[in-house]
Amino acid sequence: MQIWVDADACPSVIKDILFRVADRLQIQVTLVANKLLRTPPSRFIKAIQVPAGFDVADNEIVRLVQEGDLVVTGDIPLASDVLDKNAFALNPRGEFYTRDNIQQFLTMRSFMDELRSSGVETGGPAPFSQADTRNFANQLDRHLAKNFNR
Repeated sequence: MQIWVDADACPSVIKDILFRVADRLQIQVTLVANKLLRTPPSRFIKAIQVPAGFDVADNEIVRLVQEGDLVVTGDIPLASDVLDKNAFALNPRGEFYTRDNIQQFLTMRSFMDELRSSGVETGGPAPFSQADTRNFANQLDRHLAKNFNR
C-alpha cells in the first residue's frame, strides 16, 4: 500500500501530516502535480511532476494507483476512478469517498456546474479549517490502523 496525493490543490497542512506519516510508518507517499513541489528529504516521500494540462495529474494517479492504495484528493471524478480500481479515496477535509456516496458527490458536482454555467453565483467551498485538519488526521489514522500492514 502507498499513498498518492493529488497535490496541486492539497493544503500544505495536509501534506505536512502525510510527510510525518510517511516517515513514522515507513510508507511511500507520492505527490503528483503539474508544478515542481518541494518535499522533505526522505526515502519514503517523492514528487512526480507531470506536464500542465487538463486532468494530466489525475490521469497519472489513475495509471499508477494499485488496489488497496490510498489517494488524497478533493477531485470527485478522480475519486470515482480510484474507487473503480479498488483503491481508497480521502478528501483533505477528512471524508472518504465510497461506492455508497460517490454517485451523490458526482451528481451534486454536476448540478453545481450547471448552476454556474447558467450564471448563478454559487460561491466556493468553506475556508479550510483546523477542524478539517483534525478530521483528516483522524480518518487517516483510522484507515492506516485498519489497512496498513507492515
